[in-house]
Amino acid sequence: MWEGRFITAKTRGRWEYVGRARGIRAAAIIALDVDPDGTRHVILVSQYRVPLGRFSLEIPAGLVGDDAGGEGEDALTAAGRELEEETGYRAASLEVLGEFYSSPGMVSEAFTLLKATGLERVGEGGGTEGESITVQRVALRDLARFVAEWRRAGHAVDVRIAMLLTPGYLGEE
Repeated sequence: MWEGRFITAKTRGRWEYVGRARGIRAAAIIALDVDPDGTRHVILVSQYRVPLGRFSLEIPAGLVGDDAGGEGEDALTAAGRELEEETGYRAASLEVLGEFYSSPGMVSEAFTLLKATGLERVGEGGGTEGESITVQRVALRDLARFVAEWRRAGHAVDVRIAMLLTPGYLGEE
């Protein structure tokens, strides 16, 4: 129906949906940091999202192979690059947790979910030019309260945050 630089509107029978153009995929990162006392934190990002018309709380994520000449990029490489660009953290270890779909009734896009550990702060983050990403380092034990306060302030919350609120998903009691 229509194709832009990053998305394509499609129809199959009577079904309308959106997909990524040129086979572009995404990588999303659950970045876990640990204090010397053992307190576990998750690194989140917030940024203004035009489709929502408001700020959104999200896990770091980005497109795989979207830059010119990067068509062969793999999800691990993209995740490391995006984590550092968006948050200023570099991971000693990136583990693939699987492929997931964000909204399969409307979007054909899949993303590779990765877990980043052994984090080292190497920069400020904030994304590339024009992204204006704010880094949020939140103790896992305080995450439910943090998300509730974020919602009360009128902000959006990405669905991937929900898995972090599920008991046991990250090995928390």
